[in-house]
Amino acid sequence: MLPLVDFRSWLPRRFRGDVPVVPLVRLSGAIGMPAALGRGSLSLSAVDDTLKKAFSVSGAKAVALAINSPGGSPVQSHLIFRRIRQLASEKKLPVIAYVEDIAASGGYMLACAADEIVADRSSILGSIGVVSATFGLDKAIARLGIDRRVYTAGTRKVTLDPFQPENGEDVEHLKTLQRDIHAFFIELVKERRGARLSESEDMFSGLFWAGERSVSLGLADRIGTAHDDLASRYGDKVHTPLFEPGRSGFLRRRLFGAANSEAVGLVDFDNALAAIERRYLFSRYGL
Repeated sequence: MLPLVDFRSWLPRRFRGDVPVVPLVRLSGAIGMPAALGRGSLSLSAVDDTLKKAFSVSGAKAVALAINSPGGSPVQSHLIFRRIRQLASEKKLPVIAYVEDIAASGGYMLACAADEIVADRSSILGSIGVVSATFGLDKAIARLGIDRRVYTAGTRKVTLDPFQPENGEDVEHLKTLQRDIHAFFIELVKERRGARLSESEDMFSGLFWAGERSVSLGLADRIGTAHDDLASRYGDKVHTPLFEPGRSGFLRRRLFGAANSEAVGLVDFDNALAAIERRYLFSRYGL
């Protein structure tokens, strides 16, 4: 009698019923930054297809998120957050976030889309606040003898113009906007983290903390890495296929294949500015 052959061993791991599968979605970069070539920027349009594919993996036990983001646009942060929660509810899958270098500000909002947050000892978490930054150039252009001419319909159409002296009413209006967004952010964190959050005066001040302190504050659940944590939960054989938002190859071909070098120059300039702003966001946390 011929020995029985287990044909499952010939199949790719993801198709074998005895191997637990947990798709791992990498969410890395600043959120909502302009990136004409699709590099280093997170937005709903950039990550939606990736999220749908990950949540559609047959037989998945959970979906893991590898997060490395200093934040950015509060709107795009919330849109991605909502999409993750939507898919998790639709597919009835738990979500686990693994913080790499940083999950701060909007990056922490992404982490809150998970049911559990796991961080490295050196990860940075928090920065639950809202910030706006600009420059005042009115004195500089005055020294250069430059007149700026702006014509509007509406008395407050031009607010916080860096080429005009600062207006107290404009600043107060901006602060009101910031307070509204901050209140919403706090509400979201409290809703998602619930009783795990400790009572701390600094919790929602905009400060940020390293891994172990984040756990003690309730911003994270435990210290660990994706590989070790998933192996301890689902076994050493757990399969974690990686899903990562790609670059826009179509746009790159159209731009770099174009005869109009001026268009390419504008794109390069836009990307240079975006890179500077992304560098600033990461540097705020010592990274």
